[in-house]
Amino acid sequence: MIDNILNEQINERAVLVGLITEQQNEAKSREYLDELAFLADTAGAETVHTFMQRLPYPNPRTFVGKGKLEEIRAFIEDNDISMAIFDDDLSSKQVLNIERELKVKILDRTSLILDIFAKRARTANAKTQVELAQYQYLLPRLTRMWTHLERQRGGIGMRGPGETQIETDRRIILTKISLLKEELRNIDKQKAVQRKNRGKLTRVALVGYTNAGKSTLMNLLSKSDVFAENKLFATLDTTVRKVIIDNLPFLLTDTVGFIRKLPTHLVDSFKSTLDEVREADLLVHVVDISHPNFEEQIEVVDKTLREVCNGADKPMIMVFNKIDAFTYTPKDENDLTPQTRENISLDELKRMWMSRLPHDCVFISARTGANIDELKNMLYQRAKEIHLTRFPYNDFLFQKYDDEDQYPQTRPTTPRRN
Repeated sequence: MIDNILNEQINERAVLVGLITEQQNEAKSREYLDELAFLADTAGAETVHTFMQRLPYPNPRTFVGKGKLEEIRAFIEDNDISMAIFDDDLSSKQVLNIERELKVKILDRTSLILDIFAKRARTANAKTQVELAQYQYLLPRLTRMWTHLERQRGGIGMRGPGETQIETDRRIILTKISLLKEELRNIDKQKAVQRKNRGKLTRVALVGYTNAGKSTLMNLLSKSDVFAENKLFATLDTTVRKVIIDNLPFLLTDTVGFIRKLPTHLVDSFKSTLDEVREADLLVHVVDISHPNFEEQIEVVDKTLREVCNGADKPMIMVFNKIDAFTYTPKDENDLTPQTRENISLDELKRMWMSRLPHDCVFISARTGANIDELKNMLYQRAKEIHLTRFPYNDFLFQKYDDEDQYPQTRPTTPRRN
């Protein structure tokens, strides 16, 4: 199974497999598979075809039905496919059975995300967290990895080498997990000292779904060069920059993006990275308004924030990004069918969300800079409120020198010689 986590930059041809169930209709399944295709592209795989099957629940043996599995195998044999990626987590038994039938590499959604995380990690903190998540993912999947060493008969004195090898591997992995957790605790102490050394400046954290444009916005506001790319999880390491708007300084943090079906142990592994979110004074929730299902992405982020921040309500600004990429289909006047999401214009969305949200919201484009001044003014006002409560007798840390009428003698003058 550990070989199924990609570690090389190889463009592989892959097929995607998903299910339509009672809890997940066809439209939702197709959307998940589109996102899975984006994940595969980020990992360096080429998606050749997608397979879907309607089942009440996943087949406990092969995830999909026998007939669908034969259809997938025939396609793989005819099109030189090297990998099959499944949209849900697979058990070790399912991986073994599917691999035996398809004769190609089998990945599930979690192993694909772990591969992307492993490629994107740059700092020691991120690499340690990814390694911990990988071992936690592999631990429950050891059972079927040593079937060639299974004992043939049960009973006293018949304890075979299969169980012994599994127990040995389990002890090795548990020891490694313990060491990684200890290493993360030491890193957490260092991070805590770093955060303490930043003083009492207002902390603002960018949060949101992956590929919503957080890093691009970070570069725009802080005039920095944080890596930004049209890929999922382009940013994995937390980045902090000092930003000054007008005469007010604050710290701006770019965090890892969230995604649907993110495994619990993966969230737990990145708790230290998300400490910046927990300790932030103000959250800026960046949303990709051009995505057809951005409402669900908002729900995913809100749910993850409740888990990370232990349900605490923090001040928030909702930033709807990528208005330059937003498109809609105007509804014909003679069309009497109900209006859908594709028929709603940007102006209508603005009226809907501005009246619905209990906190501030703004519609911008971080790529073109549209409405950035409105966002900066919003950030200034909210950060100013927090700053004034923290420094009641020192309104600002920087003096304004823009108004020449108010400050006519800001620079020393030298008398002219005759």
